[in-house]
Amino acid sequence: MNDHETDEPAEQEPAPAPLGPADGYRSGFVSLLGRPNAGKSTLLNRICGQKVAIVSDKPQTTRVQMRGVWHGPDVQIVFVDTPGIHKPVSALGERLNSNATAAIGDVDVCCLMIDATKPFGTGDQFVADKLPKDAVVIVNKVDIAKKDAVIKQLVATSELDFAEYFPISAKDGDGVDGLMGYLVSRMPEGPRYFPDDMVTDTPDVVHVAELVREQLFRATREELPYSIATHITEWDWPHIRCEIVVERDSQKGMVIGKGGSLLKQVGIAVRKQLPDEVYLELHVTVDKAWQRRPNRIELLGY
Repeated sequence: MNDHETDEPAEQEPAPAPLGPADGYRSGFVSLLGRPNAGKSTLLNRICGQKVAIVSDKPQTTRVQMRGVWHGPDVQIVFVDTPGIHKPVSALGERLNSNATAAIGDVDVCCLMIDATKPFGTGDQFVADKLPKDAVVIVNKVDIAKKDAVIKQLVATSELDFAEYFPISAKDGDGVDGLMGYLVSRMPEGPRYFPDDMVTDTPDVVHVAELVREQLFRATREELPYSIATHITEWDWPHIRCEIVVERDSQKGMVIGKGGSLLKQVGIAVRKQLPDEVYLELHVTVDKAWQRRPNRIELLGY
């Protein structure tokens, strides 16, 4: 991690400038789109070989675009993970949809991810209608879906008349090699956008805040995660201060836990993913109805 300070969450970086001329090299951008909890972040982490995006079993875990870089022989693919597209009920929901649909244009391939364990529905169709006809359908979770359910999904999505269809398991890797081979074939000649040792361009301050939010999602009650936001308010290496924002006083107590037990549990889990010398301070504040205030949503980095 790099030494730097911040008072506000870092904004999502624009697409990187090329490092040099192509010289026969191929590169491109691939967006992962779909309904919440389809497994987009799990697939991104599988492809990149390390944790780039946080994951949980709660819908709408991803709130901003996350980029992961896959390096192959003479080819580089930049994957853009997006928030699940859904029917919004708040300003935050509208912002998440906007963040997701922004990844449809200016990419080389759009991938529609479908959950094989759930019937193809109006929500999937809503996302599909936004995509170009050369998009790719990825039917995920074949490791837990029944074979006939996977077949039904492939039959249902075939009516979309997209370019290709891939049944995969992002969790265990089944079918991912075939998907990657196809995506490589779709990459045009282009430059290296990232150095060979770079897997993501997510700023450190965003990464740590996301790690805290991931553990809170895992540790808190079903209804609470959607009211939680996290952002770094102090970065004086190795001291990091992360603010956890909730909407009600009662939620503050839930996040802290009896005698600070839950907050301590979260801190321990996050520190295990950071360098040993890091001192992570967690602080909980109440910001009533932050999800419904566009200016506050923007300040929190969403």
